[in-house]
Amino acid sequence: MANKKVSNNSLLYQYMGFAFQLLAGLALAVYAGFWADRWIKPGIPVFIWLLPLLVIITTIVKAVKDTAGK
Repeated sequence: MANKKVSNNSLLYQYMGFAFQLLAGLALAVYAGFWADRWIKPGIPVFIWLLPLLVIITTIVKAVKDTAGK
């Protein structure tokens, strides 16, 4: 019984780390996109949309790969 509780806590920490990585990645991608749009001046905010979208796609792919074997 105690083994299951340790396993649940481990799983909780794993998902908390995953959520933190997602939030940090999105924050950095939005900042980098804002900076790139100001630097390149494409006329429409291209990078502020593309970079966070790439972070979301890679995060989904990573989540699928991590959970596919289980």
